[in-house]
Amino acid sequence: MHLTWLRSDLRTDDNTALSAASERGPTLALWLVSPEQWLAHDDAPCKVDFWLRNLRELRQSLEALNIPLLIRKVDTWDQAPDAVLQVCRKHHVQSVHWNEEYGIHEQRRDDATRALLERSDIQAHSHLDQLLFRPGTVLTRSGDYFQVFSQFKKNCLEHLHRGLPSLAPRVKRQAALSISSDPIPQHVDGFDKAAKSLRDLWPAGESEAQERLSRFADETIVDYEHLRDLPAKPGTSRLSAYLAAGVISPRQCLHGALASNHGEFDSGNPGVQTWINELIWREFYKHILTGYPQVSRHRAFRSHTEALPWRNAPKELKAWEEGRTGFPIIDAAMRQLLETGWMHNRLRMVTAMFLSKNLLIDWRLGERHFMRHLIDGDLAANNGGWQWSASTGTDSVPYFRIFNPVSQSQRFDPQGRFIREWVPELRDLDDKSIHDPSGSAAKISASLYPRPLVDLRSSRQRALEAFKALPR
Repeated sequence: MHLTWLRSDLRTDDNTALSAASERGPTLALWLVSPEQWLAHDDAPCKVDFWLRNLRELRQSLEALNIPLLIRKVDTWDQAPDAVLQVCRKHHVQSVHWNEEYGIHEQRRDDATRALLERSDIQAHSHLDQLLFRPGTVLTRSGDYFQVFSQFKKNCLEHLHRGLPSLAPRVKRQAALSISSDPIPQHVDGFDKAAKSLRDLWPAGESEAQERLSRFADETIVDYEHLRDLPAKPGTSRLSAYLAAGVISPRQCLHGALASNHGEFDSGNPGVQTWINELIWREFYKHILTGYPQVSRHRAFRSHTEALPWRNAPKELKAWEEGRTGFPIIDAAMRQLLETGWMHNRLRMVTAMFLSKNLLIDWRLGERHFMRHLIDGDLAANNGGWQWSASTGTDSVPYFRIFNPVSQSQRFDPQGRFIREWVPELRDLDDKSIHDPSGSAAKISASLYPRPLVDLRSSRQRALEAFKALPR
């Protein structure tokens, strides 16, 4: 008997560990419910709900292959090695297979599990699955992890030109086992069940993820370079939640994108090239997580920025969290996050920069808020994006480049369609006033919409002075 330990890889197709285990013989699958660990990691209730919904779909797919799915509960990952070993002993498992995850806690958990299994004469096999390239294989000439995305991307494309990562062999139906699958929990204590409206936005299952990829590749990807910056239009793939939970793999995404561009990486349609660029950004931040583990410990990548004089402004932080800053594009984005578990990527940058620069509030508070609400919350991507916006991270935006939320709004939501959807109290304003209702042209009651939290010009100057004063 062989065991596949499922984590953020909730699919049967192109699942490296599941494929490897099933090729060895009769296979079981295991998933661990770890509520205390998830709370410590600020995992969002909607994300946990999404996992559970996908597990129900996955259980059906596994049962069609005669692979039982076992569920065990451990409060934290410290208890994971013993839980895995108990399953192995009960079912006489010879080898355990899992797909690699990245981060300090994930590495400790897997190292401890491997050590315990090997002491118990059980083979442990980890597999590359969540990424196109294993961290440590894309390095500078001096053998270091890349710190600049453009150089990392160039190196990745060189690797890909030499050969695409192939999909894992399809898992074959095995002979039925006399072991029953466990029921999937309807909810986990500490994590509320997602609202029906949010569940409708994010249906579970591999078929849904594949359909989204096909629809995006057929209808949208050619215009992605332009559409991806317009929050009022459905110009993105909406695959991030499925990638984060492993309901679809990056290999499947890459193959799907290339199929729509005659197999070209860096020529052909600009929209396809731009989307592949986003896949490589995802790759980059996970490599950073491994190569520079301080970012897993809530530390700034650029250590000198730890000296920034962040403001303690709880009322302003709360106003930002709730979409009450007085800047319509910021408030619309923050309300979208609370309602849908997702935020448009352009607006993730705009809202993050507003918090960390205009309000001069520690980026880590914003990073945590995002993780607590994002259905696609991913430590590497979320941390990387926040540190980029706050100018504390690798390849980050220069500290003196600070997005103006009003001009960003005018440029990327010119008719105010996105603002009207999420800030309905501004719906009746004209296309000019809606971006800055504090202006004299705007006729709106202060009781309906708040005044701006800060003056953009003076708050920008405050941020510039704070960064200039940092010791180097």
